[in-house]
Amino acid sequence: MIIYETNKSWLRDLSHLARSWTMQKIMRSVGLVGLGTAIICVIEMDVFEIEANAMVASIYSLLGIVLSLLLVFRTNSAYDRWWEGRKQWGALVNHCRNLAVNAHAALPRQDLLTRKVLSRDLSNFCFALKEHLRSGVKMEELVLLSEEEKAHYATKKHLPNYLSFQVHLHLQDAFRRGDISEADLINLKPNLQGLLDVLGACERIKKTPIPFSYNVFLKLFITVYTLLLPFGFIPEVGYWAIPLVMLVFFAFIGVEMMGEEIEDPFGLDCNDLPTGSIAQTIYSNVCEILNEGELSPDIKPTILYEKVF
Repeated sequence: MIIYETNKSWLRDLSHLARSWTMQKIMRSVGLVGLGTAIICVIEMDVFEIEANAMVASIYSLLGIVLSLLLVFRTNSAYDRWWEGRKQWGALVNHCRNLAVNAHAALPRQDLLTRKVLSRDLSNFCFALKEHLRSGVKMEELVLLSEEEKAHYATKKHLPNYLSFQVHLHLQDAFRRGDISEADLINLKPNLQGLLDVLGACERIKKTPIPFSYNVFLKLFITVYTLLLPFGFIPEVGYWAIPLVMLVFFAFIGVEMMGEEIEDPFGLDCNDLPTGSIAQTIYSNVCEILNEGELSPDIKPTILYEKVF
């Protein structure tokens, strides 16, 4: 995710567009549309002489309004998914912190082992969830595990589920040993259940994209509208139709591709959520609470696709 400072530098924020992969893709498409419009201009103005028609211009205006409404719905739906994903990861931060604080206060002072495994499994739940929502869990990102444990974890089809079970199991075992009371276990339950609630909500966002037929129809509508637009502009403005058609297409396809990019907020696109950084934050916070700041020596915080402008 790109992190920028608001109200700092308008021109510097705009300069990022030239380095954006999405913007480069948009500009290539706009260039092709400009080339096609130029060819139509030459044919229509030098080969055929077509007079302007007010009725045709009105039809283009009406179609443009309809297309704008469809794009508004598209971007709103995509942003709702992005914001819902961010709220779920924010809730995950709160659940992990609350769980760590309550467990640390409830466990006996001398029970360092339970604290260690709790911090390990809570952190690994977040790291596993991050990649589970992408292309699959990466065992090398999990912390404080032996090679045997990594091999065992690799056999699990749904590792975040298993790690959530492990966190439950550690606390349930502490209750059976009498290290924590029944009231303490009851207080811990909402945060324990919150782990799976966040997991289920993120999977719902990931596995329920915007309906395919709506997406295809919108792309088809933009394509047909852009292809027909030169025939409405050229009789009115001549060769000025080339930049005008390019500008209209730039606006429409830019909004559409912006919606596509944030539709899946858990990937690695520039504007996706910084789930890697959030997982690292949870790891640091949980270890600080339960292990007095003891972090794994074999992992360093990494932030992917984030930059402050």
